[in-house]
Amino acid sequence: MKISTEIASAAKLIGEEKAVEYYAKAGFDAWDFSMFRMAIYDYKNQCMVESDHPLAGRDYLAFARRLKKIGLDNGIVCNQSHAPFPTYCPEIRSYLKRAIECTAEAGGQICVIHPDNNASPEVNAEMYLELLPFAKEHGVKIAAENMWCWDNEKDQASFAACMTPESFNAHLDAVGDDFFVACLDIGHAEMRGANTSAVELIKALGPRLGALHIHDNDKWHDSHKVPFSMQIDFDPIVRALKEIGYSGYFTLEADRHFADYTEDNVVDGIKVLYNAARKLADMFESL
Repeated sequence: MKISTEIASAAKLIGEEKAVEYYAKAGFDAWDFSMFRMAIYDYKNQCMVESDHPLAGRDYLAFARRLKKIGLDNGIVCNQSHAPFPTYCPEIRSYLKRAIECTAEAGGQICVIHPDNNASPEVNAEMYLELLPFAKEHGVKIAAENMWCWDNEKDQASFAACMTPESFNAHLDAVGDDFFVACLDIGHAEMRGANTSAVELIKALGPRLGALHIHDNDKWHDSHKVPFSMQIDFDPIVRALKEIGYSGYFTLEADRHFADYTEDNVVDGIKVLYNAARKLADMFESL
């Protein structure tokens, strides 16, 4: 079982180039190309804001190529990516093909694109079907992700697209294409109010499960912490992945992990991530 992790959180401290290099030196097999700064959304004012990041500029493909080279020079590949969101914003949606291009340029096999939380499987399928021919041209699969909304009165998660087994499979059925797969966010599935579990979703998705976002939480909020640091029991989750014959990467998305680190000790934080990912992979391999 190969291990990977997102690069956005470490990049806030040291930049993407060093993040890829440092993850490789720590022992990761792959890196997850986070593209959130390609198109930034201001949730307060409900609009996209300008970004000065290279991914937002004209030389975005050159930036993707540079990261790929750094990775290959250090013995690590890009396994997947994460496109900007929310996709209900038309301006953000206009960058999704760019995200697919960058995925291909970096060598990634899957681009995770969020569904619109509040849209039906049929409406979300329109977006995915529009993107699929372009994705196929670039040899990149698109993955939908299980989402959540928040119920302020109940103080817990509430229904959103792909949250439940029924909704996730309905989205996959509405598109009906081998280049459209599922990315299961373990933490999202374990939030209070989700009315499901990671194990239930894994078994329901089966061979349609192509990618993972692995992180820990308090079984209530979307904490995005390093595995084994909070309340999620990963043993039955790993067993379920083994049962369905999962053959993708174990990709961490513990993007709030580095809140406790600085540029000076970021390597220590990366080692913590590596140890957690390696432990999960060892659990899988021992079954």
